Amino acid sequence: MTGRTLILGGVRSGKSRLAERLAHDSALPVTYVATAHAGDEEMRQRIAAHQRRRPPDWRLIEEPIALAGVIARASAPDRCLLVECLTLWLTNLLMKNDETGLSDETAALLNAVATAPGELILVGNETNLGVIPLDALTRRFCDLAGTLHQDLAARCDRVILTVAGLPLTVKTPDIQGGAA
Repeated sequence: MTGRTLILGGVRSGKSRLAERLAHDSALPVTYVATAHAGDEEMRQRIAAHQRRRPPDWRLIEEPIALAGVIARASAPDRCLLVECLTLWLTNLLMKNDETGLSDETAALLNAVATAPGELILVGNETNLGVIPLDALTRRFCDLAGTLHQDLAARCDRVILTVAGLPLTVKTPDIQGGAA
């Protein structure tokens, strides 16, 4: 594995396990960047399941908002950085109801991803393959997630979509897809 990898998929599609396997297989020291906020019992259980799967030698950074700064500080040529999850990070920003902050953090993230040395694995939920949401906030979230994923895919060397636990390679260095 080399460079930047974006892994997208639905809930329980296998994207996290794939990302963890790729990080392990890199044979580099791994830093796991967690963006989740344990706001309720169900989310606490999800976080605990992820924690149980991680090897004890992986370094952990928890950052729900300032993701770009973490990537800039923690990435290194001899390190693998695994970021989980982009869509939780986007949700955290949307819930702050700060348009300037949302725009600034998104731009900073795109720059950090483009310039990060070493291995970078980004994980996000693909939200735009189903029905159109009924409310304006959810539609906005889906629009923002779709744009974010397109912008990140343009900056990544490899993009993988997971479906039913199976990785589908969408982009490799020799197959360059264009964003719509």
